[in-house]
Amino acid sequence: MTTHTQHAEQLSTTTLLRFATAGSVDDGKSTLVGRLLHDSKSVLTDQLEAVEHASRSRGQEAPDLALLTDGLRAEREQGITIDVAYRYFATPRRRFILADTPGHVQYTRNMVTGASTAELAVVLVDARNGVVEQTRRHAAVAALLRVPHVVLAVNKMDLVDYAEPVFAAIAEEFTAYAASLGVPEITAIPISALAGDNVVEPSAHMDWYGGPTVLEHLETVPVSHDLTACHARFPVQYVIRPQTAEHPDYRGYAGQIAAGAFRVGEAVTVLPSGRTSTIAGIDALGESVDIAWAPQSVTIRLADDIDISRGDLIAPAADAPSVTQDVEATVCHVADQPLSVGQRVLLKHTTRTVKAIVKDIPSRLTLDDLSQHPAPGQLVANDIGRVVVRTAEPLALDAYADSRRTGSFLLIDPADGTTLTAGMAGASFAAAAEPGAAAADDAEWDF
Repeated sequence: MTTHTQHAEQLSTTTLLRFATAGSVDDGKSTLVGRLLHDSKSVLTDQLEAVEHASRSRGQEAPDLALLTDGLRAEREQGITIDVAYRYFATPRRRFILADTPGHVQYTRNMVTGASTAELAVVLVDARNGVVEQTRRHAAVAALLRVPHVVLAVNKMDLVDYAEPVFAAIAEEFTAYAASLGVPEITAIPISALAGDNVVEPSAHMDWYGGPTVLEHLETVPVSHDLTACHARFPVQYVIRPQTAEHPDYRGYAGQIAAGAFRVGEAVTVLPSGRTSTIAGIDALGESVDIAWAPQSVTIRLADDIDISRGDLIAPAADAPSVTQDVEATVCHVADQPLSVGQRVLLKHTTRTVKAIVKDIPSRLTLDDLSQHPAPGQLVANDIGRVVVRTAEPLALDAYADSRRTGSFLLIDPADGTTLTAGMAGASFAAAAEPGAAAADDAEWDF
């Protein structure tokens, strides 16, 4: 039996996977998540007893595992997922942070929230219904947010007699569609969340399927946590000037490294001013270090006294982003009030917040048929579209395709601080995985 110390050591050496689940209403998403937690022994006894009790009071013989995830009373009463619920669980091989996102059309914005930091998305499909509108919408959101891995979980296989042709047809249709949007990797798995087939344990009913179970895939999928390979970026959060007898001349710039690595002696550029210097020292957890990398929180000291404040960005001189006041981006509008051309907003990018004006909304993606509507004039809640924003001050913005951390931003209502819109700078979708694979769809998506 492992001690707490051994267990802690074991967890510290395992990697972390952030993943999101998405699916249409009644596709069994909450049941899948409940099954994953239950069969991987990640549920506390009292939680399970409460679920069993609630299930019995509803007249259900078996525990309704969906109740493990739907925490809001309205969710339980209506049997739907409304808000993003985060669940933390671990197996000996890996730790997981799961964002359980809603399936309803009116909660598209919640899926954007959940998938924005995910390295993998599980898209659920009901084997009886196949690929529906909402499935395509979830694939589109995963593609927009550059989620590197997508799992297609074809659920309720028990209701189609575990038929391989049903699964094969759905997998082929979805894979072709997602690949046309530029989703880099798609894995299709036939499951029954209710019966537990291929969720944690392999299914005895589907001997024709030779691939991994859902948990097996989650445990083994390569996680690109190597933010050190990205362009190095350090948004300044706070300037430290103690001016004490002990540290009379200390001036350090504190923050979290968003991507890449920084070394003592490296030539850097401070943006948006464009001034250059070299790194004189890096302090991490009270000690001087020679190198620091994402996502460490550190204090960087520079060789020269430069006017630097919160919101400035430190980057390697050889690899600094370009500075611009004209931002073109794909956005998801998350507020109930619309976003209109000519509207004055605040744009928050990393630690920097600047005044801005919405110059143009060239197009809106119609989520029902995934067609493009030119010049809609405004975006309403859950709309995805292209916007052009002019900022009052220059921004050091990367393309979202290059960096999810420094390529994303928020538009905020200056009157009350409400978040209006989540934005992703640069091109909307990645290029199709295979050239020519989606030639017919190119016009539809080029917005």
